[in-house]
Amino acid sequence: MQGMPPKLQFDTTAFDGIEYTGALTSGLIGHLTMTELLLVMIPVFLVGASFGSFLNVCIARWPLDLSVVSPRSRCPRCERPITWYENIPLLSWLILRGKCAGCALPISLQYPLVEVLVGGLWAAAFYYLGFTLEAVRVATFATLLFGIAVTDAKHYLIPDGFTVSGLILVMLFAIVNMFLGEPSHFVTPWPAILGACVGAGAITIIGWLAEVIIEREAMGFGDTTLMAVVGAAVGAERSLLTIVVGAFVGAVTFLMVVGPIVKIRTRRRGEEFAFPDVPFGVFLAPAALLTLLWGDALIRWYVERAFSA
Repeated sequence: MQGMPPKLQFDTTAFDGIEYTGALTSGLIGHLTMTELLLVMIPVFLVGASFGSFLNVCIARWPLDLSVVSPRSRCPRCERPITWYENIPLLSWLILRGKCAGCALPISLQYPLVEVLVGGLWAAAFYYLGFTLEAVRVATFATLLFGIAVTDAKHYLIPDGFTVSGLILVMLFAIVNMFLGEPSHFVTPWPAILGACVGAGAITIIGWLAEVIIEREAMGFGDTTLMAVVGAAVGAERSLLTIVVGAFVGAVTFLMVVGPIVKIRTRRRGEEFAFPDVPFGVFLAPAALLTLLWGDALIRWYVERAFSA
């Protein structure tokens, strides 16, 4: 029929191994017009941005052992309490032009960026996976990992608030999905328990051996608790793959990018070069999301090429 908007075609080949057939799944989303898609995705993005706003609170408070519930949000400089209408994700920052309504000092760009990125993560999860529990699980896990990466980058610390709540959520989702029977990238409850033990144990042993070799602390306990969460999500095999991928990306980044920059700066200041500490969680977090979604395919690809006749 003439005048009808063209149907959208989405490339979902990365998820060929998982099929969803319920209402409002990724298959139905693929037949929406652009207008209809926006009407569906904008609310999802806003929900994600709201979680991003709360994630900012966690990033700011958990490293200081502060509650994320009370007191209410306030300016970190003048400590003026922030009203509800000054705390609307993205919109308030734009209306306030990035400045506190009290002291007029700049509000960190981190706040809107985290809200936008988390909103985008949620929209992407629902775009590809549809309105399913799996989309909620992937979006929640990605949000948790993003918060851990940002916090570790800023403070060289992975607070228990992230990892304890993450482990509880991963296990609860696994139990719920066991009854729903929905296809999933995540493992079932028993492999989740085994994966948590393997992930935490492997990273602890690696940290211990590295400490013996370099004669100083090589890894914090936060990396152990992070890998417990990751192992509970992806299982034993993919938790080991996460460590390998994270270590590879981290080594390349620090040897090729961070190290040379630090060396140039110390030379300009006339100081002796010392290789900076590595916030390993920054690299484990994206590696965990990668292995959750594509880890099985990576393992199959490697096995086929390594052991083919």
